[in-house]
Amino acid sequence: MNAERTDRIGFGDLRLIQRPEDFCYGVDAVILADFAASGVKASGLVMDLGTGNGIIPLILSHKTKANRIFGLEVQEETYQIASKNVHENGLEGRVSILFGNVKDIGLTFCPELTGTVDVVVSNPPYMASQSGLTNSNHAKTIARHETAGDLFDFLNASARLLKIKGHLYMVHRPNRMVDLFCLARQVGLEPKELRLVCPKNGAAPNILLVHFLKGGGKELKILPNLDVYGQDGEYTKEILAIYEK
Repeated sequence: MNAERTDRIGFGDLRLIQRPEDFCYGVDAVILADFAASGVKASGLVMDLGTGNGIIPLILSHKTKANRIFGLEVQEETYQIASKNVHENGLEGRVSILFGNVKDIGLTFCPELTGTVDVVVSNPPYMASQSGLTNSNHAKTIARHETAGDLFDFLNASARLLKIKGHLYMVHRPNRMVDLFCLARQVGLEPKELRLVCPKNGAAPNILLVHFLKGGGKELKILPNLDVYGQDGEYTKEILAIYEK
């Protein structure tokens, strides 16, 4: 069994159990949680699809006053870690981790959630199932490659769960932008805001953030780029502010 470690990650002194040999959260999860926080209301129901160790529900519990936050995870050992993270931070009253596949949520699994969710958040696997080098570590492969569910599955599940005019916030790679927009429209999700994330000013973007609206009109707003590092190699002021909020 892989060794676990517990890190203090800030955000109100949240603690996070991780298995470094499997997968550790990165800045993409942090900026996604911050991007989504503005759309979460105090009485809202939030679902994080592909929650991993539960990092996004934990951050959202600090940044928002959401009434209920769910995280869905398909890997049993990772699900157990996410559940422990909820317990370790005393968040059982607001955060729940579900063990299941994105293909089934709202259908054969938790059908009562269909059409009830205000905000869906997702940091899905970035690589198509047949692309890139797979890792000998099964947990890393599932986290990075579309083996347990592809991009359509994540978008379709989001549309199924969301209320009309509900919000989906997703992080992905710029080279999948066309796939994202085309597949989203197939399931009734309209892109409303796009923000590109760059390693530093002047560098090509390597992450994108998209805000979709279920049943929204056809108008896309392009937000200013977000730079992660300054020329000094340290986090930019905006990234630091995201960690401090």
